[in-house]
Amino acid sequence: MTQKPEVTGFFDPRTWSIQYVVADPSTKRCAIVDPVHDFDEKSGQTATLNADRILDFVRERGYAVEWILDTHPHADHFSAARYLRQKTGAPTAIGERVKDVQTLWKGYYNWPDFPADGSQWDRLFADGDTFKVGGIDARVMFSPGHTLASVTYVIGDAAFVHDTLFMPDSGTARADFPGGSASVLWTSIQDILALPDETRIFTGHDYQPGGRRPLWESTVADQKATNIHMARCRTQADFVAIREARDRSLPMPKLILQSLQINTNGGRLPEPESNGVRYLKIPLDVLRGAAWD
Repeated sequence: MTQKPEVTGFFDPRTWSIQYVVADPSTKRCAIVDPVHDFDEKSGQTATLNADRILDFVRERGYAVEWILDTHPHADHFSAARYLRQKTGAPTAIGERVKDVQTLWKGYYNWPDFPADGSQWDRLFADGDTFKVGGIDARVMFSPGHTLASVTYVIGDAAFVHDTLFMPDSGTARADFPGGSASVLWTSIQDILALPDETRIFTGHDYQPGGRRPLWESTVADQKATNIHMARCRTQADFVAIREARDRSLPMPKLILQSLQINTNGGRLPEPESNGVRYLKIPLDVLRGAAWD
């Protein structure tokens, strides 16, 4: 049985996100990683264009969806995990430390009754847990730093690292969100770079530096040799200094306050109120000190 999954990336230019279908071509079974539920913050409209594009691809290939995987609760787009579960029946999963993120953000949103127990997902993965995509072995690596809950999914020879490493010309992910830590991120990245050199690295975002076309695949060897942060920083202290200086200059993602209330709830949109309309709740002045645009 091959341990090299077929990986197809779906780039969303609105959020610079890459979503993945990871398939075992021998068994025609697949996992969907970090799907996007479309949201226009200017009009308040939601849509399922990205998720439906993935479903069309899965249908065309004749795949059966075994898993819907989130690497962490995203701060820049809504997760389509719940929608895809409804469409496919496949279980949803995330790292078990999502409970820590839920606890943090339920305070920000003043949700005393919100269940911060991870029950919004079908499976909570612990560090080192294993599973399969078809006949391909998969395991979970705890990769905090960007968030308290971030995980890497290693599926065959492919590692889905989301907001830890970017493409080598973009460096690494920010670590200044609530619960983030540049020093912890350094340690997580060292664990990823300890994977075999030929391991394929798939990132969760690409911001197209210099206007180049979107890219999302590299290797551990590529990252070690040419990543603009990791090849330059020989010590944790060097990395923390560069990462924290960069983070101080960055405004918060434009959808962080909208997204976290959806994504800490497993991708569920708020329930409609008595008039049939759903409402988001935006706390003011809870992220003081962040740079303004």
